[in-house]
Amino acid sequence: MEPDVQHPIEEREAEQGLATADDRGSESIAPAPLEMGDGIQWVLIGPRGLRWGWSVALFLSVTFLAAGVIGAIAKYFVGAVHAQAGSFSALRLAVSEAVMVLALAVAGVVVAVVERRRLKDFNLGGPRGASHFFAGLRAGFAALSALVGLLSLGGWIHFGGVALSGAAIATNAAMWGICFFLVGAMEEGLFRCYLQATMTRGIDFWQALVINAVLCLIPMLTVKGHAAWGVYAMAIAGLLPCVWLFVKRVEGSAFWYATWVTSTLFGLVHTGNGGENWIGIFQAAFVGVVFCTSIRVTGSAWWAIGFHAAWDWAETYFYGTPDSGMVGQGHLLNTTAAGNPLWSGGASGPEGSVLTSVVLLLSIGWLVVRYGRSKRQLPASSC
Repeated sequence: MEPDVQHPIEEREAEQGLATADDRGSESIAPAPLEMGDGIQWVLIGPRGLRWGWSVALFLSVTFLAAGVIGAIAKYFVGAVHAQAGSFSALRLAVSEAVMVLALAVAGVVVAVVERRRLKDFNLGGPRGASHFFAGLRAGFAALSALVGLLSLGGWIHFGGVALSGAAIATNAAMWGICFFLVGAMEEGLFRCYLQATMTRGIDFWQALVINAVLCLIPMLTVKGHAAWGVYAMAIAGLLPCVWLFVKRVEGSAFWYATWVTSTLFGLVHTGNGGENWIGIFQAAFVGVVFCTSIRVTGSAWWAIGFHAAWDWAETYFYGTPDSGMVGQGHLLNTTAAGNPLWSGGASGPEGSVLTSVVLLLSIGWLVVRYGRSKRQLPASSC
């Protein structure tokens, strides 16, 4: 779905003999330098169009407005069914996620029109999107299965019997599949598609540092318990690499500054999940780094969307483990955690185990080996 607008940026590039987005494959459209005026025009407009901070403010404002309207409509039509669903059921989650996906789509169209871009410029373009999506599905299921396998070998998770039978197996598998596709589309659409792409075209080291400081201050004031330490851990972990990029003036550093911010923010929003421990919060932030790496080497967020959906589906439905402390209704297998929560994840689920970091590091390594040498990978200077 793309807004029906003219693209003067592409026309100007064509006149100058430059490649368009279709010719460049995974590279996002980088608007040609614009003439910047004085005063308010300089504050709003940068060399690549609307400055990224204003773009984010516009996007979030439209998203919240659209979510309110679409949510009210959804409540009117499916409110009774939604009310009968359990707190962590596929139906309830699918309805809420569908509302947010539609709201993000509306906001994306509005911002694309204002900025004279296309929706696929928000990390949704690139070559072989469908192929990368299905590769992400396979990788997400394999990664979660590897984690569960490690927990089983160590005696930190035990399998019970099958919880479903007959047609309920296929029905719940499909319902949770739809649900987690929407979850992946919503969370990746916000964090790795829009925010990552928009910040990359304008953020610098000092801005990223200040934003991360604010993101650490928020849980200090609002989050009870130890979950906030997961946010602090991600902010600290990203500091030294970003300082190195800044000192060495590495080309394309803005992408990694944006990764630092979006990943820390991703961890922060997960502190709202009451069942998470601080390790689980850090792992949520760390998986953001994995997803951004996938964008870097594949040229789009489609691999990340597939991985995200399959990981959650395997965790919640297939293996029946807790997800942020909640066990989904209609899961396939019965599993229980055992032993030290540091290793088992405890009530938080596998994501709360330190072993998750091992699996995520291996996922980054696999991405680099599998896609890093591709001639179609995202250039360091794009976005």
